[in-house]
Amino acid sequence: MATAHINSNKGDIAETVLLPGDPLRAKFIADTFLENVVQYNSVRNMLGFTGTYKGKRVSVQGSGMGMPSCGIYSYELIKFFDCKNIIRVGTAGALVDYLNIGDVVIAMGACTNSNYASQYELPGTFAPIASYELLTKAVEKAKNMNIKYSVGNILSSDTFYTASNDTLKWAKMNVIAVEMEAAALYMNASFLNANALCISTISDSLVTGENSTTKEREQTFTNMMEIALSLA
Repeated sequence: MATAHINSNKGDIAETVLLPGDPLRAKFIADTFLENVVQYNSVRNMLGFTGTYKGKRVSVQGSGMGMPSCGIYSYELIKFFDCKNIIRVGTAGALVDYLNIGDVVIAMGACTNSNYASQYELPGTFAPIASYELLTKAVEKAKNMNIKYSVGNILSSDTFYTASNDTLKWAKMNVIAVEMEAAALYMNASFLNANALCISTISDSLVTGENSTTKEREQTFTNMMEIALSLA
């Protein structure tokens, strides 16, 4: 069934879906890595594709920026299209000095300053965590590819530009990087009984001030893409 955001039929989307925020990164992944590609979505230019990777069926769907947008797409993929494994492939900012541009971060947990979890009306604070199965497979793949990676806790922030400028404070709790989507993805997966993982590439550093270009973010962070595709 088509939804308000994904104009597709059940069965058109694979059980394993890569979820980049940037729809052009979704197209890059499909064009670069997948065979027998079919585009199943273009609603709001949030592109979605299904193809095969080394003989295994996999989809890639743009999800937009921030937890509200990622929350919509991940929820619909799981709830209405029976997707079982959702793997975010995105960019993150380093909060610690040992992470450099291009390093891969595999998020075992996602702190957040968002109020996203309030919808569940829990009598406490929920800790969004990754699928252990997907996480361990991703680590093994990174090792086999000799990719520099770090596994740790990240921050999913509701704001990109912060008035208080206090994001680096999270580092004192060993939170190693910041992005804007993983916590919502992990919560949706927990609520809907699916598997989720966030694999990010460091695109900038809040410690050193280094930055990568828009084109680099879209087309050159291929290590995380290959790790994610191997999980299909």
